[in-house]
Amino acid sequence: MYQNLTITHLRQQYLNKTLSPKQLFSELLEKAALLQQDNVWISLFTEQQVDTYLNQLETLDINACPLWGIPFAVKDNIDVAGVETTAACAEFAYMPEQNAAVVQVLVDAGAIPIGKTNLDQFATGLVGTRSPYGATANAFKSEYLSGGSSSGSAVAVAKGVVSFSLGTDTAGSGRVPAAFNNLVGLKPSKGLLSTQGVVPACRSLDCVSIFATTIDDANSVFDVAARYDERDCYSRANPAENTGWETPFVNAGKSHFSFAVPKAEQLQFFGCSESEQAFSQALTALTDLGGEAVEIDFEPFLDAAILLYEGPWVAERYAATKALLDSQPEAFLEVTRNIITGGKDKLAVDAFSAAYKLQALKKIADKIMAQVDFMVTPTAGRHFTIDDVQKNPIELNSQLGYYTNYMNLLDYAALAVPTGFKPSGLPFGISLVGFAFSDKKLLSIAHLLEQTLKLPLGATGWKAAEATSKKAPSEGWMDVVVCGAHLSGMPLNKQLIERGAYLVKTTKSAAHYRMYSVAGEVERPAMIREENNGVAIPVELWRLPISRFGSFVLGIAAPLGIGRVELEDGLWYPGFIAEGRSKDIGQDITSFKGWRSYVASKN
Repeated sequence: MYQNLTITHLRQQYLNKTLSPKQLFSELLEKAALLQQDNVWISLFTEQQVDTYLNQLETLDINACPLWGIPFAVKDNIDVAGVETTAACAEFAYMPEQNAAVVQVLVDAGAIPIGKTNLDQFATGLVGTRSPYGATANAFKSEYLSGGSSSGSAVAVAKGVVSFSLGTDTAGSGRVPAAFNNLVGLKPSKGLLSTQGVVPACRSLDCVSIFATTIDDANSVFDVAARYDERDCYSRANPAENTGWETPFVNAGKSHFSFAVPKAEQLQFFGCSESEQAFSQALTALTDLGGEAVEIDFEPFLDAAILLYEGPWVAERYAATKALLDSQPEAFLEVTRNIITGGKDKLAVDAFSAAYKLQALKKIADKIMAQVDFMVTPTAGRHFTIDDVQKNPIELNSQLGYYTNYMNLLDYAALAVPTGFKPSGLPFGISLVGFAFSDKKLLSIAHLLEQTLKLPLGATGWKAAEATSKKAPSEGWMDVVVCGAHLSGMPLNKQLIERGAYLVKTTKSAAHYRMYSVAGEVERPAMIREENNGVAIPVELWRLPISRFGSFVLGIAAPLGIGRVELEDGLWYPGFIAEGRSKDIGQDITSFKGWRSYVASKN
């Protein structure tokens, strides 16, 4: 029996022969059927349909296929061959003969789809209720919004039925549902994931998004899915600094980082004090990692956001649905029809005027973003009930887009990250925002945050540690224990980050060490093993490319060196130890219970 559906865990079970894909998918289809009552699926695949993919696995080498046997779900505005694409409108439905480009690259890597998920009709909405197939229930509390438009895709992951899913994100459709269901929601830079075979919402702005329970999984899917596609006229090649299958995380390149936060008076929580407090706690977690908050003027971003629905871009939604809307307007939900028909009378002069305004706003916004490493906002200011939205569908939907609608207009990458739970029991999350092609940078920062917070995965109750702590270093990598100036946020951490290292976990040593302060240009700690007079020292385990280990060691000054350090779980790893006798090294600082506490005591 599987313990969780993280990619690392499933692959390890497959390699160990303790689980077979046939066994897994038989269980998952039964589990998925239970979500019919939550309106998650538009098309749930039969065992025969899934068997077609399972049979293909036999021709694929698991070592060459990073997603071999990994279950996923597909939003029903993305084509899967032989399965109707509806975009949540039965009258629009058609039968594709080929997979969408992004689905095909995932299948080629061994991933197996199990169904097409519910959505706000024609991906027009952030609520998850605008579907003739029913409102998708939130994974935690069914009376609350699941978020949309990628509602079913989010809940399928949050409920532990698939490892990841595909959504789309034009105005926040891949981020808001992630926040409402305790998920990672990656809205990649425009053009990195092909939209060939995707029903357009705003074709010039649309992005295929990724839902996962961990940053590691989102990163793994991104590495497979980000492929240039000649058939997609909006496709863009991924630059080298934002790629690398052999490099799981390309870090920010700094031990200290800065992040923008909107001015206090520009933050909106729409009367939810719980969300306001949760956001404050998330900012504290980032500063504890070495981040510095920089207050900025959010007005240019808000002004750009207004253009998405009040400007001429809504005409793109009309262009995508014009044939059906003109011939069968009754096929559309009233709220969807009213929004899309708003684009019918837009003029060319409107488009050019708005384009000029957007370009001016982008210059201002880019200048603000250039002053920091990334920006942080709530993903959504408040979580509404389904009943709330049915009574006030337009205004509340608009409020959900307050922090998301500007993103693709300004050509930014964004990552929704879970950061905790409110007293109500509902999840809360933030969004990390960066320039186009900063996807890996955002993932690396979020990975550090995830390792610190260690939240449960989705709504499953699975522990985060189960998804990460058992991950063995792959060939070409090694794990290194650090205890002081190389810790995340500390002055020498950049020596690890510059070499492509990433944090595996925060832990403690076995209770057999004492810590000393070594004076020098940069004050450093020294750990000495003392079997009968030691304590457990807080440490971090970092994963470093072996090819860069030599240059890293050369930067270590005596009396420090690399030896073997025992962690609290009894496992031994290469790590910093001190040469010589304790009396010759420096001041005993063991009583401070860690380097961070010692440094804080001096400030």
